[in-house]
Formats: sequence, C-alpha cells, structure tokens
Amino acid sequence: MAKDSKRLLALDILRGITIAGMLLVNNPGSWSNLYAPLEHAEWIGLTPTDLVFPFFMFVMGVSMYFSLSKFQFKPSGSAMLKIVKRTVILFLIGWMVQWFGMWLRGLYDPESHFFTRMFGDLRILGVFQRLALVYFFGSMIAVLFKSKFIPWIIALILIAYAIIMGLGNGYDFSLDNILSRVDCAVLGENHMYHEEAYGTKLALDPEGLLSTLPCIAHVLIGLMMGKCINTVHKNQDRIVEIAVWGAVMLLVGWLLQYGIPCSKKAWTSSYVLITCGMASCILAMLIYCIDIKGHNRWCRFFQAFGVNPLFCYLVGTVLAITFGAVRFGTGADGDPITMHTLIHDGCKAITWSPEAASCLYAITFVLITWCFGYILYKKKIYIKL
Repeated sequence: MAKDSKRLLALDILRGITIAGMLLVNNPGSWSNLYAPLEHAEWIGLTPTDLVFPFFMFVMGVSMYFSLSKFQFKPSGSAMLKIVKRTVILFLIGWMVQWFGMWLRGLYDPESHFFTRMFGDLRILGVFQRLALVYFFGSMIAVLFKSKFIPWIIALILIAYAIIMGLGNGYDFSLDNILSRVDCAVLGENHMYHEEAYGTKLALDPEGLLSTLPCIAHVLIGLMMGKCINTVHKNQDRIVEIAVWGAVMLLVGWLLQYGIPCSKKAWTSSYVLITCGMASCILAMLIYCIDIKGHNRWCRFFQAFGVNPLFCYLVGTVLAITFGAVRFGTGADGDPITMHTLIHDGCKAITWSPEAASCLYAITFVLITWCFGYILYKKKIYIKL
C-alpha cells in the first residue's frame, strides 16, 4: 500500500490525462471525419470531449489551494505579486500564440498584413486567457475570504449565472443570447470566436466574458477539494469525502439540467456541477488505484504531461499551428502540402476509414507532443506557467 501523503500522484495523473485529452480532441486529422465521442456537443448536451477542459480547470483549482497555502491564504505583497504575474503571463501567452499563427500564415500570403491584423483581428479571449481570468478571480476570492464562505460564494455565482441566462435567452443559439450580446458590446465581433451550430455561424465565443463567471465557481470547487485533500490525512478517508461530494454534485447537476440545460459552450451552472462531480469521482478512483493500491505503472505515460501541463499544452498548440501552416509545396489538387497533410495522408494509407485516419493522426500528434514533455520529465525540469 502506498504511503499517505498530501502530495498525490493521482492529481498529476488526472492533470496529465486531461492534457492528453485536450490535445487529442483539438487536433484531429480532419474536422469533417470524427468519431462521435471526439466531437463537442453541438450546443446543448455533453460528450466525453466536453469533459477535458472543465477537468483541467477543476484540477487547477485543487493545485491552487496548495499554491496559496504557502502564503497562508493572506493577501500579502508576495501573494498578490504572484497572482498578478501569473495572470499576465497566461494572458500574454494566449495572445502570443495567436500572433505566432498570424505571422506564420502570413509568410505564405503576400496580401496578409501582419501588423494590421495583429490587433485588428486578435481574439481577445481564449483558452489561456480564460485560465488567466479564473486563476486571478479564484485566487483573489481565496485570499480575501475565509474558506467557510467559499461554498456560499460558489452557490451565489451559479445561481446568479443561471438567473442571468434564464432572463437573457442564454440557452438559445442566437444573437439574442445574452452571452453574444455582452461579448459583442464589450469585445466586438472582430475580436471574438464565431461558434457554429445547427448550420449557423454566430459571434458567440465559447470562452467569452460573461461565461467566464461560472468558471470562477468551477475553479473554487476544485479549491475546496484541495482543502479536503490537505485537511483529511488518510487516503481512505479522502476518497470517501471526495467521492461523496462528487456524487452529490453529479446528482444535483443531472437533476438541474431539466431546467438549466447542460452546455459546455455556454458553461451553464448544471454543466459546472456535472463536470466537477465527475472529476471528483474520477480523482477519488485514481487516489484509490494509484496512491492506496500502488498501481502506478500504467499511468507513467500521463505523468510526463501532468508535471508540466500548461507547458505541454502550449507546445502542442504551437506544433499544431506549425504543422498546419508551414508548406513544403503544392499537391496535384492544388492544395498546399504541410506536415499535417503528410502525416494525415500516412494515416489514411494504413487505416480503414476516414474517421480512423483522423483519430490516428490525433493520437500521433499527442505522442509527438508527449516526447517534449517526457524529455523535461526525465531531466526533472518543471516549467510553471
């Protein structure tokens, strides 16, 4: 039996599984040929793909507890400096990734004006920017309020968001949706992602401004699970408490979805509870399997992702842009030949269907990215973003 410890290998593995999942679902060989579990729900609903980002946000909250505990959860100068510094870094990384893509694609498009598009077409929010915002507000709440008040803050955020969504047509995929109206007014359509569902494309950003509000509750739930891990010293007791709270959230979220639809793209209150409940139950299961029973050989692959999660995700994002932008010539059909097309064509040659080829490309991409993470892992280099 593994020794009880506040440092849980299961937490690294859940984080690693999540990063591998994010890379897998974000990098198919073809967006037109996907197996159903590797697709996001069109608007309302839940698929396995819709679990990866919220799982990472949940684990981010758990890790945030241990990070802020070093400052005794007090708004000291050093704590505030760390919070602001990390927020700014994550935000800038999100923008720099976009600028890198604009610049690289502009090398092959003589009519592309990089410095004009640098801010004119910049998507203000995105994955890294959302992580920056929820980290900032989640951390500020953690250091400004006593932990006994945080469950009430979580409930207040989820209830308030559900009311706003209900009164503002938030569950409809239309320009009347309060999410679209707020983002268009604050950010502008040119600086938003345009979501597509039911054959229609709208200026409705899945990482938009208003929908970041429930994400703060999301990371705070993870924070409270971090507190549970820290205050409950026996792993057997930990898994019981984490699993019970996970089951409660899962049940409540499942019941609420009849009135508050479950949607990743709108990040609804029921979605928060369902995904946090699932993440909690899986974390409890991993603690039992890995940290209590000591069955950890199977999970070493994910550990390389789990110890440098955001850096591995950043590497994967940069590789995806590079694979799709750098050209090696033009094919017989007139389309550019890129690293993406070369690997995807190889996958097509050895698989039995377009969906299988697309999935094999995604798996290959995950393995390529893993090599970078594994090198850092073996050298014991930990890059914190």
